[in-house]
Amino acid sequence: MLPPHGGKLVDRLVPEVDQARYREEAAELFEVSVSLETRKDYESISYGLFSPLEGPLMSNDYSSVLVNGRLENGIPWTFPIVLDVSEKVAAEISEGDDVMLSQSGEPFSVLHVEDKYSIDKRVHAEKIFNTVEGAHPGVARTMEMGEVLLGGRIDLFEDSPGKFPRYRLKPKETRFLFNEMGWRSIAGFQTRNAPHIGHEYIQKTSLAFVDGLFINPLIGRKKAGDFKDEVIIDSYEALIQHYYLKNSAVMITLEMEMRYAGPREAIFHAIVRKNYGCTHFVVGRDHAGVGNYYGPYEAQDKFDEYPDLGIAPIFFRSFFYCKKCGSVENDKICPHGAEHHINFSGTKMRELLKNGERPTSEMMRPEVVDAILKHPEPFVG
Repeated sequence: MLPPHGGKLVDRLVPEVDQARYREEAAELFEVSVSLETRKDYESISYGLFSPLEGPLMSNDYSSVLVNGRLENGIPWTFPIVLDVSEKVAAEISEGDDVMLSQSGEPFSVLHVEDKYSIDKRVHAEKIFNTVEGAHPGVARTMEMGEVLLGGRIDLFEDSPGKFPRYRLKPKETRFLFNEMGWRSIAGFQTRNAPHIGHEYIQKTSLAFVDGLFINPLIGRKKAGDFKDEVIIDSYEALIQHYYLKNSAVMITLEMEMRYAGPREAIFHAIVRKNYGCTHFVVGRDHAGVGNYYGPYEAQDKFDEYPDLGIAPIFFRSFFYCKKCGSVENDKICPHGAEHHINFSGTKMRELLKNGERPTSEMMRPEVVDAILKHPEPFVG
């Protein structure tokens, strides 16, 4: 099995025997309140999902990630995990301090502050999202950030139960699971959608070359029009139950928001799956894209800059259902004209589902459609 990113699986989760003491001592510290999304990021750090990070980035690594897409020591890292605070809050904190992190009034972690530095939001947005347009959801969130960033190591003493506890495993647990299943090669598949036939085609084609498929839907904040978390889980349960061989695929949730950073986020997503224990990562068309901010295969091209990433990408380009072939095909193997092709339009399928209509069986498995339509409102408002 591949070693974790950076060579060691980070563990910043306080042992259960020490958690009460940490909680008591943290109550005496200056408190910094963070969002649920930020808390989930710090839980991911603590579990080792973001290895080799041990906390929000310090200025040297932050600057290197922005400019080079790597940590200062050269390890590939493309998306900055940070802690932003207002100037007013920052004035209460000095380098060397310990602060308590809380979310909705619940203390959950201690940050050992090693660095305090300012952020240029426009530069941040331009480097990470390749745009400063406020219509881009990542840019909009950047502009809402505080003016100061805090860096240092964290100690997590209270992890949240998770939205779907039965599907939430830490990297040390998934690595154990893969070994128990006898999987030596694993393809990670990231998704924020209910599966259509095109997704199934990608997954099963990947599965033909590896021992196991790791379906890893993102659970967390998404943009309006995306499928709700419950719908994604229910629809994949239906697909796996009816259309996959036993022990060929597992589904584990990743509680992390979408950033819509396109190419940079594709590399970041691959690193996370490497830490889970995957040897391969599926990268499709417009991975982590939004609107027209990135080219359809720009995320795939980004992998050329990271020959040392340590996880092998599996690229998929255009594919479609060919009525004449009677199956899903791609432009390298199908000899028939476009008049015979049905493109997998997510927009069209969502429109049908919004109206309570059923996509055809060439587009989506009937059991998956049933799982979606049992939800009166399957989409984020």
